Amino acid sequence: MNSIQNIPSIDLADFTSGDAQRKNDFVQKLGKAYEEIGFVAVKNHGLSDAKSAELYKQVEAFFKLDTAIKAKYEIEGLAGQRGYTSFGKEHAKGRNTGDLKEFWHFGQYVEDGDAIAKEYPQNIDVAELPEFNAIGKEVYQTLESAGREMLSAIALYLGIDENYFDDKIHNGNSILRPIHYPPITEEPKDAVRAAEHEDINLITLLMGASAEGLQVLNKKGEWVDVTALPNQIVVNVGDMLQRLTNNKLRSTTHRVVNPPKEKWGQSRFSIPFFLHPRSEMRLDCLPECIDSENPKQYEDITGGEYLEERLAEIGLKK
Repeated sequence: MNSIQNIPSIDLADFTSGDAQRKNDFVQKLGKAYEEIGFVAVKNHGLSDAKSAELYKQVEAFFKLDTAIKAKYEIEGLAGQRGYTSFGKEHAKGRNTGDLKEFWHFGQYVEDGDAIAKEYPQNIDVAELPEFNAIGKEVYQTLESAGREMLSAIALYLGIDENYFDDKIHNGNSILRPIHYPPITEEPKDAVRAAEHEDINLITLLMGASAEGLQVLNKKGEWVDVTALPNQIVVNVGDMLQRLTNNKLRSTTHRVVNPPKEKWGQSRFSIPFFLHPRSEMRLDCLPECIDSENPKQYEDITGGEYLEERLAEIGLKK
């Protein structure tokens, strides 16, 4: 098994430095990584290790709450888009076995009077943990900001305006998802903690997970281990960005595997931030990514239409 060395490491401070050469080097390195493997490790992303640790602490406390208490926060009719989703509800596209996980969703905070607010359910406060929602919001907005910079760099790499994504992700339908993979208590039939899948969204920003298990599939068909180093987050391409770029940038297949038997007794916690656009964003293939060697691969669709389609496929919407 290979390790994170196969995933390029980049420094977001190069992009924001004001130095044209450093900025361009960042753009080229990022673009090349996203064409080849779809994953990068990023430092200087704005989220301190202390803030990250604080959220993990709150998240662990939430998942340790009594099942009946957690159930209060699983709200009917929201398709899991806010609050709590209990064990085994979600599965990978094309599979019927529920993944071995429970999770929470923090969603967008519309604070500027934008009419899009009516599209989104309210975030749900956890009465038992007064710090939980405040730290969740802070981390959400920090990762959203880092994601905006990453998308600006991607736009430059694609030869489109640096600010192309800004209005399309402003108050977008992004989700911060703390996940708990509980200890494994018996030989799993065929479920893994999260079956192989691609993310739906534009890009995913993953804070360091609390245990190993994340693997990505490289071009040679080999599974590569990924663990974020201290001070790094892992950022990968999602299917929306792959679609927009007509397969120029790769949405890489990844999974979370069950640990070796001696570690079955440990919980695993993970907190990805799924950066989504506003529902009206067009995901039609960019003209810059279509040519005779790479003809248009996808039908025209909006971000909202595509999300609805995918939520049904993974079992969160009927």
